[in-house]
Amino acid sequence: MKNTSTTLEIPEGSKATMLPTQKIEYSIALLKKAEPLALKINERGFRLAFSGGKDSQVMYELAKMAGVKFHAEMQVTTLDPPELMKFVRKNYPEVNMNLPKINFYKLIREKGMLPLRHIRYCCAYLKESAGVGSVTLIGIRAAESVNRAKRHEVEILGNKEKYTLDQFSEHEETEHQCIRGKDKILISPILNWSDADVWNFIRGKGIEYCKLYDEGYHRIGCMFCPMADRKSKALDRKKYPGVEREIKKSIQWLIDNKGYMSDHNATADEIFDWWFLGDRSTAQYFGMLRNQMELNF
Repeated sequence: MKNTSTTLEIPEGSKATMLPTQKIEYSIALLKKAEPLALKINERGFRLAFSGGKDSQVMYELAKMAGVKFHAEMQVTTLDPPELMKFVRKNYPEVNMNLPKINFYKLIREKGMLPLRHIRYCCAYLKESAGVGSVTLIGIRAAESVNRAKRHEVEILGNKEKYTLDQFSEHEETEHQCIRGKDKILISPILNWSDADVWNFIRGKGIEYCKLYDEGYHRIGCMFCPMADRKSKALDRKKYPGVEREIKKSIQWLIDNKGYMSDHNATADEIFDWWFLGDRSTAQYFGMLRNQMELNF
């Protein structure tokens, strides 16, 4: 497989310092170079993991600019903000929305616990299981977090090794594994884009975006996500009280049927507040809570 652009020869460490126009050219070149592999694995071409957020919008536009073959799919989590769902249906009607077998609230009951930062079973079940046996385009960026800064442009899901597109052409065994559907190859076309790059691209192209960004959200994802910052979760709590009530119903079900956190003798409201804050162990949080209650008597 031959390079389609000399831009792809830029050393890894200097990609983040490229000019915005160079980043656009680089991302398009990467997509063009990866397309033969995507088509060999699936005649529909790339599977573009679409969320309706700004990064997936940029990725969608770049794929169109590159002229590559792709189909966009959105994994509906049942915790997607209603404003986001309305935006996607209106502006991206061609995106296929995949519904989960059970919703988030039932998933809590099935797993017997709330999802946590270090146990995000909801992502694994509701989002990441899709796309096996494909070359999937994802919109992660190194600027988003320390963990994402460690990611690579070309990966195999569940494998931390760094790959190049040439490896999939040179090593037939690796390629055959994917064709048999055992792996999911991930391509991150905008890994080295900054927030400013993303917004300048969107505004420069006149692309309409979800109004939640203008209402205080820096990133748009599942409501009450354990990985979200406290400001976003505070906005969720204010805007979506019905979602909080449904989560508390699932917590109460766990208390009644599974003895959830019985060692702390906690109510559903108390457990939700601990989960919502997400910065303390149960021992720390409920210990502090009991001490405060004793002081008040």
